[in-house]
Amino acid sequence: MISDALIAVAQCPDCRGAVVRGPGNVMCTQCGRVFAAGRGYLDLRPLAEFKEQTKYLDEALHSDARHESIAPPLLGSKIRNDRLRAFLDLKPGDRVIDLGCGSGRAIAWNADTGASLAGVDVSPFFAPEAVASSDLLLGDLRRLPIRDRAFTKAWSLDVLEHLSPAALREMLAEANRVLVPGGTLFVYTHVRKNGPLGPAVRGINRFAKLCERLGLIDLRQERLRKSDHLNPIADHDELARVVGDAGFTIERLTYYTPVAGALIENVLIRMGERALARRAKKAAGDSDDAAAVRAARTGAQARIRKRGATYQALRALSAVMALDVHLFGRVKSGPFFALLRKRGG
Repeated sequence: MISDALIAVAQCPDCRGAVVRGPGNVMCTQCGRVFAAGRGYLDLRPLAEFKEQTKYLDEALHSDARHESIAPPLLGSKIRNDRLRAFLDLKPGDRVIDLGCGSGRAIAWNADTGASLAGVDVSPFFAPEAVASSDLLLGDLRRLPIRDRAFTKAWSLDVLEHLSPAALREMLAEANRVLVPGGTLFVYTHVRKNGPLGPAVRGINRFAKLCERLGLIDLRQERLRKSDHLNPIADHDELARVVGDAGFTIERLTYYTPVAGALIENVLIRMGERALARRAKKAAGDSDDAAAVRAARTGAQARIRKRGATYQALRALSAVMALDVHLFGRVKSGPFFALLRKRGG
């Protein structure tokens, strides 16, 4: 979907000129550059690519088909989305941008708030449901194709850890630019320095690696995803300095040490996925592990959308994972949720 509201706030990433609709495309009124718009989203990437590029542009990171459909938020996704809604308090009249929206699923999950939502990502792996119902931009977070002060609120989930220190500062400066004075940015990410509960999580992750050696789970896709982590922020003192330099203040912060979450997502859920993949592989008589994982995940998402027994079981596990926030939210840790407010409101 490319709404008139999106056209009104979009701009050329190169000359910052306004854009207007054309036949099957969008054109900059200042430099005349034509942008593709035929796939249901705007491609407003800058002409000159940045030297630093995310691995999420690679097909391999999307081979498990996570982006091809949107299931209800569960497990870690539910924890993050619940915090997003609690921190941002989305409501009608809010103009909100998802910075690094991925498939667009968080936009779909929050459409019921009545807020005007849009998303931007450098990687074109959008879910068809999101393309059909949401305003999506293909663009670089370091040079947002969006006019100044276009949005009142923003969020960025699992994005900051993928940026270098220089790219992080550029991204935060751009986020500040497109927010109104006093606007808020919700982020979920982590710093490198962990807290007193870190050893418990590391112990669970070592157990997960043992399970992988025994053939009980498969962590290859997760390792591939985490190989893109640059972890630019050393600790929470540096976090305060970096966001302050970008014109934000930290208004609210909750730590998130996923003790129960690590056991559930990194071990129990992975065991279930491994079992489903083996079953799909056997049923297809295929030797392709990637195809089996894809079929297993697609089938699981279909069952979840029916909101039957599988969905209810995952809801129960999500409730257990939420204890990590309620019990340990004040215990300093690497991962955290934060609400940043643009100064000047």
